[in-house]
Amino acid sequence: ELPPSQFPASRASAVALGYLCYLRGGPGRGLQLRELRRARRQDIDDVGHKYYLELELEDVLDKARTVSCTAEVLYHLGSKTSAPDVQVTVQGELRSTEEADQEFYNWIRSLEKELVAENIPDSHGNVPPELEPIHLLAWVASGYLIWQNSTENTKFHLAQVKHVKQVKRSDEDLQFDYVVLLHEMVSQEVLPWQVTLLWHPQRGARVSQ
Repeated sequence: ELPPSQFPASRASAVALGYLCYLRGGPGRGLQLRELRRARRQDIDDVGHKYYLELELEDVLDKARTVSCTAEVLYHLGSKTSAPDVQVTVQGELRSTEEADQEFYNWIRSLEKELVAENIPDSHGNVPPELEPIHLLAWVASGYLIWQNSTENTKFHLAQVKHVKQVKRSDEDLQFDYVVLLHEMVSQEVLPWQVTLLWHPQRGARVSQ
């Protein structure tokens, strides 16, 4: 057992949350950690360290709504290049975002000029309401980056969308090219990352590069 407040437990929970945000987040849903309830670590010979976590998450757009989830995060021994293996099970239902997703999709498709924005949130921490879905999609893209690039000694957090540009496509997906600033809490470095996210209301999100 690990005290949930211990750094290794909180770092593993950030990886689990990033993975879940990538899989289940979208323009109408942002998941954040309300509480890390339990954590334990298993050392697996010649493989790595595996963390078993019990988390309580909240929906940023509906703080009263929480879901519990269990997660397993395996860091491979000595590997600087392979992402941690993550398995997450959500208990309970996440709020349906079907209607909001479709509204956002139709709005972006109706724009005469491709959407371009920067500095979300601004220096005062404000996000314009019309850019909230763009911000939440940045959480999705950052979730992928956090999952893929975390080690046992890092803890990444999305600090800001520095720049985002919509790219017109010939298929039905929406494409957003992001430059996001990720704050690495252990070293206190803030580094820019470029990431391209594709999203469709029926197919969800995927990072293409």
